[in-house]
Amino acid sequence: MEQIVNLHIERLPEGVYLATSEEVPGLVAQGRTVAETLEIARDVARKLLEARAERDDSARLESIGDTFDYPLIVGT
Repeated sequence: MEQIVNLHIERLPEGVYLATSEEVPGLVAQGRTVAETLEIARDVARKLLEARAERDDSARLESIGDTFDYPLIVGT
């Protein structure tokens, strides 16, 4: 089942990007680009959610429905 995890992404003064999530405590991911940061964040979120499921600590995340909004980032 796919779920939606909202991320907060910020560019740090060092020029790298940092992703965190209030919905998934412990999710911290850093990458050189937004795409790399998102890829790492997806892996970290998956592992954290699997660990929560093993402890029967069900995450209350929104499931993906028939429609949802997604911000598309395009470099120029």
